[in-house]
Amino acid sequence: MKIIPVILSGGSGNRLWPLSRKQFPKQYLPLVGENSMLQETLIRLDGIENLSSPIILCNEDHRFIVAEQLKQIDINNASIILEPVLRNTAPAIIASAIYSLQAEVSEDSILLILSADHFIQDAHAFYDALSIALEQAENGKIVIFGIKPTYANTGYGYIQVESASDNHASSVMNVKSFKEKPSIELAKSYLVQNDNQALSWFWNSGIFVVKASTIINEASIHANEMLSKVKNSVENSVNDLDFIRLDEKTFASSPNISIDFALIEKSINVNVVPMDAKWTDIGSWASLYEVGDKDRNNNLIVGDVVSMQTTNSYINSSNQLVATIGIDNLIVVSTSDAILIASREKSQEVKDIVEKLQLGRRNEAHSNRKVYRPWGWYDSIETGKHFQVKRLHVNPGAKLSLQMHKKRAEHWVVVNGEATITIGEEVSKLKEGGSAYIEIGVIHSLENKTDEMLEIIEVQNGTYLGEDDIFRFDDNYGRS
Repeated sequence: MKIIPVILSGGSGNRLWPLSRKQFPKQYLPLVGENSMLQETLIRLDGIENLSSPIILCNEDHRFIVAEQLKQIDINNASIILEPVLRNTAPAIIASAIYSLQAEVSEDSILLILSADHFIQDAHAFYDALSIALEQAENGKIVIFGIKPTYANTGYGYIQVESASDNHASSVMNVKSFKEKPSIELAKSYLVQNDNQALSWFWNSGIFVVKASTIINEASIHANEMLSKVKNSVENSVNDLDFIRLDEKTFASSPNISIDFALIEKSINVNVVPMDAKWTDIGSWASLYEVGDKDRNNNLIVGDVVSMQTTNSYINSSNQLVATIGIDNLIVVSTSDAILIASREKSQEVKDIVEKLQLGRRNEAHSNRKVYRPWGWYDSIETGKHFQVKRLHVNPGAKLSLQMHKKRAEHWVVVNGEATITIGEEVSKLKEGGSAYIEIGVIHSLENKTDEMLEIIEVQNGTYLGEDDIFRFDDNYGRS
């Protein structure tokens, strides 16, 4: 029987602000290595037999980021399903189950449901747990990978199971109860219970193994109205370039609910398989600190940092020098437009800062200064009244849309590479040091026809400089 990886990649990662933001969330960042979290999740699957092409569910705003990151690791057979609106994990997983049955011509495959932002250090232990889970899934069970708690974490869901055998690592356990994100006092009591008797509480890893038909059958029992709406959204989906775009109206009418609340906690067909694979949900700066390599002062330092008399801290600087003296147990994260300073114990509360920024309508709540596009990226270097300066990186072979602006003019200067430019009816080339001026209302385009990166400095001036002042006439990426 085939195994279809289903990668959930639609989260916003607010707890890892300011590095992670809605526009470019944590699953697309290289937080624990050279590859992004999404890429690491897919690479980890290489050791699994009978693996089918992956299904990736993501926010439609991130579709080109996902496509580019798959291309970077030579995955060209994935089905990328676009969620038109965020509706938590239940509608997304049900949609993947329905789609997999259609794509596999009614073959009932087993779904390996993974989050794109989990970190697993011991892949072989993951494979061992999976082999046990597959046997149960073939018999119609929903199997959750359970993690033995090592401390009282209030950010995870907990599962109480029947008493485990001495060799619990190879056991299959029945579920007794669920507790979603308990208080610190309750989480501590679970650890005491585990110490005093056979292991009874696990963290819910959020990794599931289940037949596609089992998910649909359980949904028909516990969430039939949602199943109907999601089914309609899949049946009325359309192919858009390399993406599957779910029908927005029917998908948006689905409830915003997790798979745990919608199905798992109501089902009588749930088993837990313990997994001792050094798993971590990279859900906060504190959890990222825990999995990283520390220096002799127990600091985890990333980027351009100079520290003195600094201990037990996580310090990350992505674009400028950060210096620390005499600090302990802090999180310090510096980006091009924001700096976070917090105690490690309060790292779960970073989301509250994001909410406060959102209430104040601050762009920093959701947007990075560096913005990724299907053709590359741009960085807004400087902004003032009636002007903006951007640094554009255009990938080899990429082209910006044929477009026009009604309220701004632009001046391009090539600083690296060679650009092919269209201004009105004229097409020409600009080499390093060359420049061009585009007046308001003139149709224009920019293309990199070479094998090298193209870098442009763009100076905009006008009465309005927003990204919605773009009128596209032709676009290689299907954008309106």
